[in-house]
Amino acid sequence: MLKQGLQQKQLQKLSPQQIQFIKLLQLNAVDLQQRIDNELIENPALLKGDDEDAAPKEQVENEVEIAEGTEAEANVSVEDYLADDTFDVKEYVNDDYDSEGFHLSDEGNDEDRKDIPFAETASFHDSLLEQFIAIAINEREEMIGRQIIGTIDDDGYLRRELDAIINDLAFGQNVEATIDEMQVCLHKIQSLDPAGIAATSLQDCLLLQLKRKNHDRNEVVLAEHIIRNDFEDFIKKHYDKLTKQYKITEADLKLAITVITHLNPKPGESASAGKPQFINPDFVLVDNDGNLEVQLTARNAPDLRISRNYMETLKGYDANPNPSKELKQTVQFIKQKLDSARWFIDSIRQRQHTLLITMNAILHHQYEYFLEGDETKMKPMILKDIAEKVGLDISTISRVANSKYVQTDFGVIPLKFFFSEGITNDEGEEVSSREVKKILKDAIEAEDKHKPLPDERLMDILKEKGYNIARRTVAKYREQLNIPVARLRKEI
Repeated sequence: MLKQGLQQKQLQKLSPQQIQFIKLLQLNAVDLQQRIDNELIENPALLKGDDEDAAPKEQVENEVEIAEGTEAEANVSVEDYLADDTFDVKEYVNDDYDSEGFHLSDEGNDEDRKDIPFAETASFHDSLLEQFIAIAINEREEMIGRQIIGTIDDDGYLRRELDAIINDLAFGQNVEATIDEMQVCLHKIQSLDPAGIAATSLQDCLLLQLKRKNHDRNEVVLAEHIIRNDFEDFIKKHYDKLTKQYKITEADLKLAITVITHLNPKPGESASAGKPQFINPDFVLVDNDGNLEVQLTARNAPDLRISRNYMETLKGYDANPNPSKELKQTVQFIKQKLDSARWFIDSIRQRQHTLLITMNAILHHQYEYFLEGDETKMKPMILKDIAEKVGLDISTISRVANSKYVQTDFGVIPLKFFFSEGITNDEGEEVSSREVKKILKDAIEAEDKHKPLPDERLMDILKEKGYNIARRTVAKYREQLNIPVARLRKEI
């Protein structure tokens, strides 16, 4: 039975300005630049600091004087204007921004804040298509080739069945292709560069590359036989079985394995491997007379101003005793754009402040690490530790740490790197798990690859150094370091 009734609830809602700040906070340096570019395009009241129509910086610090002799208060919110039906909420806050693209623009003069350039890489699909068009015998084959190339994953593999691609062609291009036509096109694509492209499995990928090798070399012929006929034994490193199977010495097998290990398991990534890819850091660590300090990079500290012309228009409206209807509508529009620009500038400043206090807290917590870059000097640190230091919510710290980087003398490091769990050693001191991982990694790098250390032995090594850690924890840390088990680390 349905019933109607009234119920009063007290709800806490984020204002559009708060939502805008949250969205800006989680952006990295490159995405922020794209967001600012979009805002500059959409809001004519917002200008760069070097624009001749921009208001002086001191004037931007003050609130915008609006029509009818009133002033906008410092804590003015969007809701204050919603009662006016002539206002369009979308003009105030537009959160429909694409954060996926990257765009470079002028960053102003800032010799002390040097950004690492961001390299734009071309799609290897375009390169494949260009090669295929040159060898396609007719337009029909070109259409089939386009469909297959478009289905190839970013790592270079074709994981979709040819029958499914035939259906895609029929529904999308109205082309009814046969399986024989698909096979012909696929073989042509697999002959393109880079070698191993459009493979259906890792085994297929390695075989495609081995076919292009010089088969006058015995180790190449042996490598192809092993991958084609004994792939499972190879990946499981059953070397004794392989030497007996092919009646060869360990030296012969080692030469064949060397050929295989120099192949590319992800040929799609090789298309952009020749082009350097860089990360734009959000912070720069500088040494100021022996004291480490954090600075925001130029992208994170843009100089934004409010349009002087728009402000002068509002002043002219105040001086007009009998404004027309058209002038009133114009002023309403200008008020919206000025307020939107002011809110955006305030959000950018709030973002800068939050980034700096958070990064400074991380710097002070991990100061010994930042001095030398020694991972064994890192202290255990979780989001809650920094949140308590700066007086912000854990979710805010998480947004700051996400996809942000700091440039140091020993590399560009993601902020997430500095957060780790704590472990108590035999002396009762709490140390970072990264310190344990560093010791674990060093032990594995120094091991005899003919007899790699099992997890039990690694556990004993850590215990000898004062870290009482269970074998399953050793296995967990080893997996986090992307290090395989001892059996798969064995070499001959």
